[in-house]
Amino acid sequence: MDLERRNEELEELYLLERCFPEAEKLKQETRMLSQWKHYIQCDGSPDPAIAQEMNTFISLWKEKTNETFEEVIEKSKVVLNLIEKLKFILLETPPCDLQDKNIIQYQESILQLQELLHLKFNVATEILLRQASTLADLDSGNMEKVIKDENVTLYVWANLKKNPRHRSVRFSETQIGFEIPRILATSDIAVRLLHTHYDHVSALHPVSTPSKEHASSVTELVKDDVENVEKAICKEVEEESKQQEKQSHLIQEEKLKVEEEQDDTEVKMSSAEEESEAIKCELEMKVLSETVSAGKHWRTDGISNVSYKPNERLVTFSLDTFGPVTLIQDAHINMPYQSWELRPLDVNKVLLTVTTVFTEIQIQIKENLCMLSSVKLKDKKHISLLEGTWMTPIPFIIALKEAGLNIFPTRYSHFYVVINNKVPLVEVKAYRQMALLSSTFAFGWSKWNLLCNSTKVVFKVREHLPEECTENPNWALLMFSGDRAQRLKIKEESEAFSEALKEETEFHSTLYHMVRDFASKEAMEKVRSSNCQFVNSVCHMLLSTRLLSYS
Repeated sequence: MDLERRNEELEELYLLERCFPEAEKLKQETRMLSQWKHYIQCDGSPDPAIAQEMNTFISLWKEKTNETFEEVIEKSKVVLNLIEKLKFILLETPPCDLQDKNIIQYQESILQLQELLHLKFNVATEILLRQASTLADLDSGNMEKVIKDENVTLYVWANLKKNPRHRSVRFSETQIGFEIPRILATSDIAVRLLHTHYDHVSALHPVSTPSKEHASSVTELVKDDVENVEKAICKEVEEESKQQEKQSHLIQEEKLKVEEEQDDTEVKMSSAEEESEAIKCELEMKVLSETVSAGKHWRTDGISNVSYKPNERLVTFSLDTFGPVTLIQDAHINMPYQSWELRPLDVNKVLLTVTTVFTEIQIQIKENLCMLSSVKLKDKKHISLLEGTWMTPIPFIIALKEAGLNIFPTRYSHFYVVINNKVPLVEVKAYRQMALLSSTFAFGWSKWNLLCNSTKVVFKVREHLPEECTENPNWALLMFSGDRAQRLKIKEESEAFSEALKEETEFHSTLYHMVRDFASKEAMEKVRSSNCQFVNSVCHMLLSTRLLSYS
């Protein structure tokens, strides 16, 4: 019977899924509007998408000399903004709208801006050191200078008096300091600590340009398996998977960058992270340094006596040599997830809860925006700077990853995490149809998803009723293979797994038609009137977290 109505159900699903290309069209209009706003602003900043304007901007700044550190910091805000815009262009623009030459152009612009900004900070530091005698501290007689900004904090110390008793340095009104050996205390040296709130060390990872001959595994499966009525979604599936691929290359997990530049010796330092994101230090953390001459990679040798005081949030360690230092969190510390739930809050508004070993992360989604609702760290409420800030999905994902809340697998994550691997096409179809229903239906993790094979997914679902008691919700268990949906006879509390069909229920070709069998007319009407941007944003977040494979 379900085979007889299959074409009819797929036809109806196709009509519902027209919301995805509509949302992409609105995104394109937003990008065009943004370009127009930049054009009419006339603020002197270049359009990052236009190579000629970027080249002119970079050339003019290269020619400018004798800039103070404060002037470079001010200029860095424009530069970092341009880098951010270029990254978002690469991430948000559909692959079909990005030519290979444009991708290369944007990557080169990002790299040039990064290198020039670093060079400018080095030159400005040298200019500052020329004034060392005029900036000498009255007590020690040595130069001490701190310049602080939202993105950069500079600590500079110059050994003017060469007093062997002054081996320990602590910059005033900070917890930043270091200790040097006696031989350096009597030498002509200067130490710079450059703490940046962005990654100024790691080289830009190039985005591999998509080949026309080689599509992603998801797209290949779409071409092989999906019937004519579903072919309209192939292009969108390809775009979503490729954007995830690009995102995995461009987003960096590093946050704390401390750079010291001078001689080869052992130096002892202590530093306290200034922002309120305590997660990074409270979770598993490694201190790493980079040996630039040996290759562009981080290493752990040459670092000793590492200690961390949680109450003071103070990190202390010894180095064999001066060089860049960073704290890096395990990118997969929050994977696999222990459970998840997607629940409607209001019209076109949902709450996504992802529970991991260490954290419980709640994300609100409405229209084309996402917001971090709350974070619990080891069952304790944690205050994050991101809470309450609405962002579009891609900037939101970047912000969460930079804050140490990484619940977004990349294409390499399965090498580092034991996962419940599902066929990509089945996952994609499930997420798309869950997003279509999310304005009215709640979805949740099921333990039986682990026991069914890779060609099927199992999850809980129920119609969300505002007046319903949420302590003991009446969940239904659905199994979905991408082409067939069924309601299972077993419950979440059952002792053994079975694919037996629940009595008085039928097989269907889509989740939409499956839930329609037990849902109210009002619920289905809400589904049909859902905002296209909202549905697209929910789908983007489900594809990004891959809940069905990583739980």
